[in-house]
This record gives sequence, C-alpha cells and structure tokens, in this order.
Amino acid sequence: MQQAIIFFDGVCNLCAGSVKFVIKRDPKDRFRFAALQSDITQQYLGPFGLSLSELSSIILLENGRVYQRSTAALRIARHLSGGWPLLYVFILVPAFIRDFVYNQIAKRRYSIWGREESCMVPTAELKAKFL
Repeated sequence: MQQAIIFFDGVCNLCAGSVKFVIKRDPKDRFRFAALQSDITQQYLGPFGLSLSELSSIILLENGRVYQRSTAALRIARHLSGGWPLLYVFILVPAFIRDFVYNQIAKRRYSIWGREESCMVPTAELKAKFL
C-alpha cells in the first residue's frame, strides 16, 4: 500500500489537533504528515507547481495526485476508522460549495483555535509518521 501524505499548517492548533485525530483513526497506517512550513513540502509539492507561499489549506498527496481543501479532507475521512468514511458522500456536493464552507473555517482558524509560534513537534512515538 502506498502511503499518502497530509500537508498541514504546522502552527495552527486546529490543524495540529486534526493531525492527532487522523493518527488515532488510521488503523492501516496509511498517512504520513508534514507541516506546510517544512522544507520537505517543497520537495514533494514543488513539482506540482503549487506556490507554497500561498498555501494555507490542508493538502493531500495520494497516488501521485494532489488534493486540497474539502476534497482533501473528505478523501482523508474516507480512510479513517469508525463512521468517518460516511462523510465521503459529501464529495457529491459541488467543490465550490464545499470549499466555501472550508474556507470560512480556515479563515477563522487562528482567531478561534489559536496558533503556536513554531511548528508542532511530534512525540517520540509519533515521530515515524512525520516526514
């Protein structure tokens, strides 16, 4: 099984909490993680022509394709344990509607959940899941 990489805002408390959420519900060890602010992000996402200075959403690199915003979130949910894969039905909602909701939350993520001065540092037991 090819592992997918989730790129996230490493200073965002909501994003760091989401990474911990995914790790707990990833029984097949499918996902690896990297902060958008890390050097590794340029290495993996640069070839896709993404302007890393403009990135502020979750990005999923899966099977050689890049997914952003709500599409990335739904594709991640599809592989989690529990009832989370049921959310994938929302992929039927047009992306511009899903992304509107996603962008409203993303715009307010620092003011609601806060932010850190530096990127999240994984614990020793989780270090293998981070690039």
